Amino acid sequence: MSQQGAASDGLARLVEIVHTPPGADWSERNREAFGALFGAPSGRYRKDAEKLVAVRAPYFEGDSGVPFAALIHPANPASGPYGGMSFVLFPAEQDPCLVAMVVGTHGLAPDETILGRPGHARKMQAIARWLNRAYGEGRQVAWAKQDPTRVDIDMPEVIRRDWSGYRRVFERYGKVIYAVYRPSQDRQATAQAIAAFLDVMFEERGQLPLAGYTSHAEEIRSAWFAHLMPSVSRQQVVELLNRRRFVILEGPPGTGKTLLAGQILGEEYGGRGRAIQFHPGITYENFVGGLAPIHADGALGLRFAPVPGFLMEAAAAALEQPDRPYLLLIDEINRADLSKVLGEAIYLFEPEPGFDRRIDLAYDFGPPFGRSLHLPRNLHVLGTMNSADRSIAIVDVAVRRRFAFVTLWPDSDVVARHGCDAAHHAFKRLISIFVEHASEEALALAPGHSYFLEKDESRLPERLRTELAPLLREYLAQGYVTGFAEEIRSYLQWLDSLGA
Repeated sequence: MSQQGAASDGLARLVEIVHTPPGADWSERNREAFGALFGAPSGRYRKDAEKLVAVRAPYFEGDSGVPFAALIHPANPASGPYGGMSFVLFPAEQDPCLVAMVVGTHGLAPDETILGRPGHARKMQAIARWLNRAYGEGRQVAWAKQDPTRVDIDMPEVIRRDWSGYRRVFERYGKVIYAVYRPSQDRQATAQAIAAFLDVMFEERGQLPLAGYTSHAEEIRSAWFAHLMPSVSRQQVVELLNRRRFVILEGPPGTGKTLLAGQILGEEYGGRGRAIQFHPGITYENFVGGLAPIHADGALGLRFAPVPGFLMEAAAAALEQPDRPYLLLIDEINRADLSKVLGEAIYLFEPEPGFDRRIDLAYDFGPPFGRSLHLPRNLHVLGTMNSADRSIAIVDVAVRRRFAFVTLWPDSDVVARHGCDAAHHAFKRLISIFVEHASEEALALAPGHSYFLEKDESRLPERLRTELAPLLREYLAQGYVTGFAEEIRSYLQWLDSLGA
């Protein structure tokens, strides 16, 4: 953890509470620790942010109740059930305190808007994934609910069973806990988890950490955001091709799918392969093989003969040098009806076939296959798929099972390296709209970084208005962003306001 994070007195006190058995001073210690979160020089948040929360820290002994310490909405009464979003510590007899985000048992109000926004749930799920990967050491240490508003749904049985030391907490509050971290003895991990939850909660209320903690807050946000829109390297795709042979790059427009695929073909495969593009007119005969007219002597000048398709040609080329991989790149692979285009050849698309898989062909295509087609082990297939194109065929389950799918997301780092500061600002502003408001389906439409790769700030407005704005208007016209259309319209108006 950075020195800035370690210097926060309130954060340090909360970490100490999490890792210390509770006692009669539970209420007092928590009130002091929460109070120390606010105000310079050692508080993480501005002093006036303290007005946005109220502290509850009841301590019950024996079976009289489940103790907790919480930051809740100040509109709630001083005692009794409360409602809305809250940050809560739950002590246990033998284990560190659970660190959780909880909906008050009195209901969603006054935070129903925050709790119902897709972005809030999305952030909590990303934080949970980050904590599991960063600090789980192969075990699950964090969990987040798909929809925080579903207070009728209990925590998963596997969590309740594996974290049995918190049985009483789950029996009482299992349905209203919507994000939770189970600390180990790693106090730095505890501090990171607490800071992540608190930063999101205060950001939802319009408060950011003080300048002294901005770097630490951005470090944490970047860590969990990487699990919301994870980046994928070229090497990762190549390694996956070597293991799985059949891979599809999917993602929103402008994320560089075709560019990445072309670079892999040209560099990692040394040009050993070919690139084709699918469209609705592609057929089984085009792709696998079939009868086609060819020039011939005679009155008609044409005759029909078996002609290999793209797949058969690629397989034949791969057979010529079996010790070197050969790549068939299929751009816009889902623009064709894959089930029809592949036909019975789908049987051949098994990364680990386990035996010599072959299909019988209707005609004799001559060497090297004749009337029996197989795919050599050194033949790899890489497809690209635009998740924004809703007018094309859906990839069915049978095809999805045979290909490894990799999602390319918009990448802020790419814009930071190859665009101007204004472009980076425009990118972050648009992506935040999708993260906060888009459904899972609509999130896959978030425009990629290629729309923002302009180093000349004077040319940026024109580029955004002529390349990005038409895409966003098409989303509006097609009803793809219905749930947050006004946010998109507002962004378009902002684009119009930029200098010429």
